[in-house]
Amino acid sequence: MKFVRYGEAGAEKPGVLDDAGRLRDLSGVLPDIAGDALSTLAQIDLSSLPEVTGAPRLGPPVGQVGKLIGIGLNYSDHAAEAGLKPPPEPIVFMKATSSITGPNDPVYLPRGSEKSDWEVELGVVIGRHAKYVTEAEALEYVAGYTIVNDVSERHFQTERKGQWTKGKSCDSFGPIGPWLVTPDEAGDPQSLDLELDLNGAKAQRGNTASMVFSVAHIVSYLSQMMSLHPGDIIATGTPPGVGMGMKPPRFLREGDVMELTISGLGTQRQEVLRDE
Repeated sequence: MKFVRYGEAGAEKPGVLDDAGRLRDLSGVLPDIAGDALSTLAQIDLSSLPEVTGAPRLGPPVGQVGKLIGIGLNYSDHAAEAGLKPPPEPIVFMKATSSITGPNDPVYLPRGSEKSDWEVELGVVIGRHAKYVTEAEALEYVAGYTIVNDVSERHFQTERKGQWTKGKSCDSFGPIGPWLVTPDEAGDPQSLDLELDLNGAKAQRGNTASMVFSVAHIVSYLSQMMSLHPGDIIATGTPPGVGMGMKPPRFLREGDVMELTISGLGTQRQEVLRDE
């Protein structure tokens, strides 16, 4: 099943796509696609839900996100592109939840931005409380999968000292969606194609089979260090083709358009604007 949140920013309603791709309203059944409701999504009967007409804005498909966790250098081919060896353990950083936007909302270059970059990533949405879970059982705690554009200001991230978080957390640097796709429909999370086009030209191409650490390993690993709560999202790393890896490097400019696709999880599209 494919779940969405639609409507104006900050006032999104829960929805679901039926078998014909029509958007149906879930607000009479669920207050939001968030928190403990994420563990009940498979029980929803679509047949009696009202259809939503028109083409409303899509917001992030999960509301009330408690944590947005990033995993760095998690594709062997991306690590090679950066001239680095794959890490012996997952590199973990946090992205501020205030960076989260809808899948087709603009991305704003912050003041002082010199090297803003793109990163298509598989997003993992936690469905129930996970603490000290084993790798064998880790996927049982996943509510579904989505697309995350882990937009990153490289100058802020690596040249201004301190943690990566400040290059990852600028407003609008976390487009998520369009859908939350349940595991039964998404299939094997380690065999998904990822693509990002910049202004219609190929930039990133990869497959989750190239992950250094699998989704199950990441969920288990994080749960040894922190509780994962329903609605937490993990951005699991990016394949090669980011701007800083190009020769010469190529970073985002006002007017650029990014289009991101992961097989079975839909497509995002963002225009790049400058924050005033």
